[in-house]
Amino acid sequence: MIVIYSEEHRLQSGRSELNDGQLVPCYEKPERADIVRTRLETVGIGPILAPESHGPAPLERVHDAGYLGFLQTAWTEWVAEHGDWDALPLNWVAPGMHRRVVPRSIDGRLGYYSFDAGTPITAGTWRAATAAADSALTGADRLRAGDRCAFALCRPPGHHAGRAFYGGYCFLNNAAIAAQSLRDNGAARVAVLDVDYHHGNGTQEILWERGDVLFVSLHADPADEFPYFSGHADETGAGAGEGFNLNLPLPWGTDWAAYAEALAVAAARIRAFAPDALVVSLGADTYGGDPISRFRLLSEDFLRMGAALAGIGLPTLFVMEGGYAVADLGVNVANVLGGFENA
Repeated sequence: MIVIYSEEHRLQSGRSELNDGQLVPCYEKPERADIVRTRLETVGIGPILAPESHGPAPLERVHDAGYLGFLQTAWTEWVAEHGDWDALPLNWVAPGMHRRVVPRSIDGRLGYYSFDAGTPITAGTWRAATAAADSALTGADRLRAGDRCAFALCRPPGHHAGRAFYGGYCFLNNAAIAAQSLRDNGAARVAVLDVDYHHGNGTQEILWERGDVLFVSLHADPADEFPYFSGHADETGAGAGEGFNLNLPLPWGTDWAAYAEALAVAAARIRAFAPDALVVSLGADTYGGDPISRFRLLSEDFLRMGAALAGIGLPTLFVMEGGYAVADLGVNVANVLGGFENA
């Protein structure tokens, strides 16, 4: 299995995020990618390659041009206005307010384009985010070249980023960008399966009216868990996308037995869709030891997950999303990939 990894992920290194009413060190930190890479090298999953540059065109196929422009200049404008510390938003649009005009001030635009205060923009955010997108795109290239599977070790992650918004540690939607690239280069249909603990609200928003890209997500019930306002079972798509969005929300405390049942439902829906390729948003924060999640999967369960994903029988691109139990993250991710390869 080819692994795509960029050292530029280190350029996204926030100092703090707002969590439970406190400014705390960022859970999404460079050590996440480092420990995954180290584990993959230890168990012999690889080779590990640097991503190829794909330029702005694939990003523009998924994201709004104004939003991309904002991400490129936000740090410079923030520093000019406030100084050299992490850029976090101050306020957001509430019911009865409107988004008709993009604010001129950097503070206003942070609120306009974001949905939480846990995703700092830093000096290296744009370079790290584009390197992550290039990693996913390079993985898509490998599938088109005939590889059975590839793993894009993306950081920052992407599944919470929508067409014109960021949050949940995500700026560019790596999985959606890869899926669009596969479509643009010959795949008639693509499925995106999100196994992160949190709902991939950004991916859902991007694909909401698409019938050519199926989105399926297993995640914690948004009645209890971030992002709260997306991911309910009755959200099934609209227009041409009606029926091509499947959410499988699960309760706190979900263990492998319950998770496996939902994963089987997801796999059956993907097979019925008969796509040419599968993109897996791979979050390992379903692990019982994760500090910000409440499922109870064990490390050995990730081997079973990988085998189940292999059983779908499609060329598969894994795209790294969440997972914050850093000491165990490498083992859990390697187990999914190893379980897939050895199935």
